[in-house]
Amino acid sequence: MVSIDFEKYSRGQRIRWWAMRLAVYGLLVIWAFVCIFPLFWTVSTSFKTAADVMRGNLIPWFNFNPSWLGWRSLGLSPDTIVEISTVRDEFMRRLWNSVIISVSASALAVVLGSLAAYGLSRFSYKFGYMRNSDISFFFLSQLIMPPVVLALPFLVLYKELALLDTYAGMIAVYTLMVLPIVVWIMRDQFATVPVELEEAALVDGLSVWGAFARIIVPLVLPGMVAAFLLALVLCWNEYFFAALLTSTNTNTLPVMIASQTGSQGINWWSMAALSTAGILPLVFVGIVLEKHIIAGMTAGAVK
Repeated sequence: MVSIDFEKYSRGQRIRWWAMRLAVYGLLVIWAFVCIFPLFWTVSTSFKTAADVMRGNLIPWFNFNPSWLGWRSLGLSPDTIVEISTVRDEFMRRLWNSVIISVSASALAVVLGSLAAYGLSRFSYKFGYMRNSDISFFFLSQLIMPPVVLALPFLVLYKELALLDTYAGMIAVYTLMVLPIVVWIMRDQFATVPVELEEAALVDGLSVWGAFARIIVPLVLPGMVAAFLLALVLCWNEYFFAALLTSTNTNTLPVMIASQTGSQGINWWSMAALSTAGILPLVFVGIVLEKHIIAGMTAGAVK
């Protein structure tokens, strides 16, 4: 821990130092509250009754008594978890669809994006007036396009190819959706690896693919994990294409969350319970991969 000798500073300098420190930490606390409050509101709402939701009560055991209403409606409360529930079966099917589609699309995007990024970081390309930097920006610029622009073309194309409501169709569109950001992240990761390491591996008898797999990939693995997690979050939370291109077989969890409406309005307690259940897998994955994520972000920051 770094210690500061305050004796060599004047009283006014010490006051300004403490004021600046308090201001910075105060802003960090406020920002942390802004970021965490939606999660707290979602989790707490899943344990509220309809009356508590309408009153806007926030603090459990202080202005409302927690109830399993939202979880009971999904068959996930302690008193219903052992009973047969069609809603719980539907939830598990949607959750499994989300897992299959998101993990497959993210893994495929990392593989393809890593290969594209490696080529952009090691070789010089010329495509008309475009060079490597222009090609990299072209990948990133695909994120600027609003998804609604692609709605009709994708709908017609998938209908002609019989890809509507299929795993293959959803994995393909999700891979295309997250591929630009993976290419951009991995290009910076590969740029941090000295070319001399590959040259030494080639001198030792490894092929280009051997040097890539045995030398380069282990060095950029934290960045690949970070890119995979970011792609996974984007795919997991995607709603537009899931609602447009699926109907019954491959509907994902966000579609089920958005459908929690009834004759009396939105069932906030059920929607909150579904959202909480949908957040938990990503929290678990983030905890498991935390070390790799921090290493990947640190490498990017050092660069």
